[in-house]
Amino acid sequence: MKKTSKILYLIGASGSGKDSIISALRQHIDVSQARPNLMVTHRYICRDWHSGSENHIQLSEKEFCQRKQLGLFALDWQANGLRYGIGREIDLWLAQGQTVIVNGSRGYLPTARALYPEQLMPVLITVDEATLRQRLIDRGRESLDDIDSRIIRNQQLMREQKLLADCYRIDNSTQIDHAVKQLMAYINRLLDHH
Repeated sequence: MKKTSKILYLIGASGSGKDSIISALRQHIDVSQARPNLMVTHRYICRDWHSGSENHIQLSEKEFCQRKQLGLFALDWQANGLRYGIGREIDLWLAQGQTVIVNGSRGYLPTARALYPEQLMPVLITVDEATLRQRLIDRGRESLDDIDSRIIRNQQLMREQKLLADCYRIDNSTQIDHAVKQLMAYINRLLDHH
């Protein structure tokens, strides 16, 4: 893998806007063509493809387990009762010198770092608690009790400073364009530095 190849591993609470940022980033890349060496992954998830705003590939539990046994995932984890996977294609992209954007998991971060110690660059998407709660309510996927549980889990994870201390942070409490500009500026600095 080329030294300039990086994995931008986006993490943050459910409702922090990772999917929206990634979707807006795709549009930004298409329009500007400033960084043609930027690839956005899709996730394989054991969840109905109609649910949520994420462009993902739906797999049954059986399909997911089969692909995992065959070694077809570069990264995979479980969160909120669901299975998530990132395909091995990211290794091909890295070998071609591409920078890869991954919608990751905070809980899986130590494993992801161990698997890609030189390439993985964690980016933490933060949002103030009131905005986060409102986004989760507006999304309409969970009960208020489930939303409260997510908020508490987020508070606990944010207190684990050792895990998140060296993450590049992007605040997405306001306009999505502001967060995308922060991310693009970070990507440009990262790629220009290498």
